[in-house]
Amino acid sequence: MAVFDYDIGILGAGAAGLTMASGAAQLGAKTILIEKESELGGDCLHYGCVPSKPLIKSAQVYHYLKTASDYGLPQVVAPPVDFRDIAARIRGVIAAIQKHDSVERFCGLGVKVEFGQAGFVDPHTVELSGRRISAASWLIATGSSPALPPVPGLTATPYLTNKDIFSLEKLPESMLVLGAGPIAVEMSQAFCRLGTKVTVIQRSGQILSNEDKDMADEVMAVLRSEGVSFLLEAKVKGARDLGDRRELTVVDAQGQEIKLTAEVLLVALGRTANLNGLGLEAAGVEYSAKGLTLDKRLRTAQPHIYGAGDVTGAFQFTHAAGYEAGVVLANAVFRFPRKVDYTYLPWCTYTSPELASIGLNEKLAEEAGLNFKVWTEEFKANDRSLAEGQQRGRIKLLVDNREKPVGVQILGGHAGELLSEWVAALNGKVKLSTLAGAVHPYPTLAEINKRVAADLLAPKLFSKTVRRGLRFFFHLKGRACSSEPGA
Repeated sequence: MAVFDYDIGILGAGAAGLTMASGAAQLGAKTILIEKESELGGDCLHYGCVPSKPLIKSAQVYHYLKTASDYGLPQVVAPPVDFRDIAARIRGVIAAIQKHDSVERFCGLGVKVEFGQAGFVDPHTVELSGRRISAASWLIATGSSPALPPVPGLTATPYLTNKDIFSLEKLPESMLVLGAGPIAVEMSQAFCRLGTKVTVIQRSGQILSNEDKDMADEVMAVLRSEGVSFLLEAKVKGARDLGDRRELTVVDAQGQEIKLTAEVLLVALGRTANLNGLGLEAAGVEYSAKGLTLDKRLRTAQPHIYGAGDVTGAFQFTHAAGYEAGVVLANAVFRFPRKVDYTYLPWCTYTSPELASIGLNEKLAEEAGLNFKVWTEEFKANDRSLAEGQQRGRIKLLVDNREKPVGVQILGGHAGELLSEWVAALNGKVKLSTLAGAVHPYPTLAEINKRVAADLLAPKLFSKTVRRGLRFFFHLKGRACSSEPGA
């Protein structure tokens, strides 16, 4: 029987790697965690979902200052933003969370932490700084990096990605944004609210292309109303450095060639898996441009080598990475054959209003050939939404031909929080009648969840058949008032 240095070896200390390391060590597996960067936490903590949230919040508060009169308050003349103060606040939030992702904490759990670039030399062994380290099972969780589009001149033109945007020394006067995915639209709104003139260039005819068009278009309408410009169905032909400005040559939807200039250029056109330098060929691990080639148990072609997080090529969310690490933990440590199931994986884009989803949206349901119906409820009919001045948006409930929920999308204030009720309901197989009958505190935004479920059930409950039955058995007399003549 082969003897290895460790039971579990992990490459990458982002969400997936840290989750796996913590769980494996606490279950008694001798675990080593190897991270190529100088700190634990991965892209999410240092350059992604964590730093973006204090930036978005600062921009939201500044936006409230500038729109104080909308809330019956005196109009405020807000002074210009010093981005160094915002960047300092972002660093403070990262530092507070970093304490939970420290070497000391993981050492306390029993995890051996090493830093450096490791690469496989055989299916069970990696080389790190001239040393060889073996493990019975390995998890590849090395994350992803910003993808660079093949735009002529772009490599010679200074540009920003999510790795640079949160540590700027000053607020840019203007910004061109390549891409219109979640990162792009979140940053576009935030910087626009802070005072930057923002133009978004998108290849397709819709922002947030994975979402339903009606929901994405409403997000775009809000951003436009705040000052963000959009060029849809646009092709970027070239980029050029003008010294103190960046220039893009773009062909617009009408086929006209135009030149756009701005102080900074943000590239947010997707991600690419961090697989270079890992020696995957030596390990016999197969992969593609999308990411690792994995089965439903997240195993590579080598059944003792797993993948989780962005390297899967599936869902590039921190919560997805944590979930996938749990699946790997079940397979590698418990030896329980657990498979991934993304049916009810939620996600949220943190614009204002937020756009949150779980399950199928209309676009995905149509692609799957599913027969479905859509029930909607508008936030403008929600009392708390009116009080908060956040009437934009709606909830969409998709049900199949048996009226079983298959997906929910919420566009509105705190949509990500509101979606959590559906996370519990759909995963717990809660009946819509139970949700509709549950008592929600008034007035709350969450009442919209109860309301849309009740809307679906109402036609059956208040049908003519039910009314006729009640009239027959209990001699009900019918309407007491009607505007219809002769009723």
